[in-house]
Amino acid sequence: MDNPGYIILSRLALQNRATAVLAHNVANADTPGFRALRPVFADYVARQDRAAVPPGGRPVAYVQDRATWRETEQGPMQTTGNPLDLAITGEGFFAVETPRGERFTRAGRFSIGEGGRIVDMEGNPVLGLEGNPIAVAPNDTRITVQGDGTIRSENGALGRLRIVRFENVQALRAEGDRLFDAAGENPLPVERPAVLQGVVEGSNVRPILEMTRLTAELREFQFAAQFAEREGERLSTAVERILRRRS
Repeated sequence: MDNPGYIILSRLALQNRATAVLAHNVANADTPGFRALRPVFADYVARQDRAAVPPGGRPVAYVQDRATWRETEQGPMQTTGNPLDLAITGEGFFAVETPRGERFTRAGRFSIGEGGRIVDMEGNPVLGLEGNPIAVAPNDTRITVQGDGTIRSENGALGRLRIVRFENVQALRAEGDRLFDAAGENPLPVERPAVLQGVVEGSNVRPILEMTRLTAELREFQFAAQFAEREGERLSTAVERILRRRS
């Protein structure tokens, strides 16, 4: 295969990933705290040792998959009235304890789990300021959460939520659709968190815009596939003509 064939194959491979990322965004349009993803592509210029570009020619550039960028803008706030639905306005993440260690999330749809502990949607205990799970006693019937993350009942304070931020949010490694691993980043305390009770943050995915992008990417994939098909036909025709001349 010559250079045009390799170039279009590199485009097809990454076009397929771009489509998959958009489809993943659409699938999580209703996932609390989800952040839309964007693939980052770049040119990779092939270098030939001891060879110069012929007159009128150009360096051969392939498509290279560089990274995945996460949109960090806040999702819409949805009022639920559930006292354990919490949302952070501005920067910050809730901290939860998982079997893999401490993880962080913007999805504040919590409930009361085993032993009265406050847990997330996957059953992971929500951590307090000291790094310990926050628990509710059987006689704690009226739960209120203050703006700084302090959880109280009619019997007094139950604890204060551990809310942290990161200098480089893009470095966080996603685990599933709601949790993030710090991936070596140092979690810093948010000095003045702004927590809302009875509210949950929705996904920042805009479904109509994502569907428009997905349609455009599918068309691009089809164009690239047609080009690859035509290139294959061109090579086959060229080989047939060469064989005819030799015979």
